Amino acid sequence: MSCTRRQFLLGAGIAFGAVATRRAVAASTAMSDMPMRRAATLASPKVPLVNPMSLARFVDPLPIPPRARATGLRMHPAWPGRQLPCHRVTMRAFNARLHRDLPPTPMWGYEGSSPGPTIEVQGDEPVLVEWVNALPQRHFLPIDHGLHGAERDKPDVRAVTHVHGARVPPHSDGWPEDWYVPGKSALYGYPNGQDAATLWYHDHAMGITRLNIYAGLYGAWWVRDPQEQALGLPAGEYELPLLLCDRLIARNGELYYPVSTDPDAPWVMQCQGNLVLCNGKLFPYLQVEPRIYRLRLTNVANSSLFELSLSHGLAFHQIGSDQGLLPAPVQRERIELYPAERADVLVDFGELAGSAVHLRHQDSEILEFRVAHRAASTAASVIPRALRPAPRLDASRAVRERVLALGEMDDSGGNATVMLLDGKRWSDPISERPHQGDIEIWSFVNATGDAHPIHLHLVRFQILERRAFDLFAWNAHRTLRYTDPAQPPAPHEVGWKDTVGADPGMVTRIIAKFDGEPGRYVWHCHLLEHEDNEMMRPFELLPARIERRE
Repeated sequence: MSCTRRQFLLGAGIAFGAVATRRAVAASTAMSDMPMRRAATLASPKVPLVNPMSLARFVDPLPIPPRARATGLRMHPAWPGRQLPCHRVTMRAFNARLHRDLPPTPMWGYEGSSPGPTIEVQGDEPVLVEWVNALPQRHFLPIDHGLHGAERDKPDVRAVTHVHGARVPPHSDGWPEDWYVPGKSALYGYPNGQDAATLWYHDHAMGITRLNIYAGLYGAWWVRDPQEQALGLPAGEYELPLLLCDRLIARNGELYYPVSTDPDAPWVMQCQGNLVLCNGKLFPYLQVEPRIYRLRLTNVANSSLFELSLSHGLAFHQIGSDQGLLPAPVQRERIELYPAERADVLVDFGELAGSAVHLRHQDSEILEFRVAHRAASTAASVIPRALRPAPRLDASRAVRERVLALGEMDDSGGNATVMLLDGKRWSDPISERPHQGDIEIWSFVNATGDAHPIHLHLVRFQILERRAFDLFAWNAHRTLRYTDPAQPPAPHEVGWKDTVGADPGMVTRIIAKFDGEPGRYVWHCHLLEHEDNEMMRPFELLPARIERRE
């Protein structure tokens, strides 16, 4: 009997709000010859943590990150002889009061805030960004020197910025090993040759991405284009970024990052907090008018899945996903976001003048909208009936289908020690080498007990289907034997994506056209703890095939 994706997740023990860690039968046959890394159990915090119930609700206003402004014009080798707008964005340490009743919290952020400023660009209009590392010389979170790329001979503090979802040349994508230390910077060029979309930027340094993002290194990046702007969607103060993450916070205000009981191997396979930050605040409030607002929801958490809903029976009208607008709005009572996923939504407060509306994660209220008794202007916005066509890629035109296993290597106690993509580590030879213009199908076979949000750099893709398979046949013979009919993508997933939730016990199939500039890029799990422990692989985009003519 077939089931919906939501039913499967619930049946598989996936708790909304945290990606499950229950183990399935270990797919370790192909990994038995790999060196083992000792696993350790989660250590108890050595400092008292903040109890969410101890904090007053909705006493701090919601911070709205400022819009970044170009600081001048500069040249870049990719656009010889052309002066381009340039942003200078500096990574700094700072202290932030996350809640009225907590001491200031030491953090890192772009332009000394977390989230950093929202960078807004126009499609097909290139911009430059100089990403400046002005962070301290020592990290304040626990580095595991046993992880690849974080060895003891590497500097404690390293950074390199990736704009998640951007179609960029390889030299500006944020290659994880192209990090630079405090006092250095990198000048990246962004062509912005893509549809309007809700993107975001964050650190991507090899081996410590999970720590740098946890420290606060993330922000929003929005691409505009004339087709989106012609829709008359809410803009200005009626269009808001909502960046969500969870954290563990000590009573002295410091961020607490969980570690194992082994001081030589502090890595843990997931980091889930008990407090949800919205734009860097705990339980904030926002004054709104009784009208339609556009909210750009982004999950910037390390490991947690958010299940979002609104009080008063209010619905979301989702108009976009990771890579831009959907064909038409989709009304949803609940929105689930895996780490790195986005949902562009409209919310109509028009019938709730004078009310307090709550944004919820599961059963917890995380943001209060205080709806005024009247709107400031009579200008009305509407929810469009149609948005942007998203023609489906033809699977029959795919030149190749890659079957890629999502796996974990466990120790004798069933504790994960290494997370792997198709049984390979970062340093293994590149095995995915599509050509420019090729259409390929990638099938992610998830034989683990975790849900893995898989992200491909450079390209956008479409979800073809998800399908349950026989785990034992796969582990024994690497044979795919499907046990249920294919589940097509839900209406909110029919647009373009760059991150897809690959659920346990399922084969998740996507299709992509590999347009872009040739060079090296990466694909990885966006559970940051997994990404930092080998669940990231390079791929190489080769030049277009040369057609043979008789």
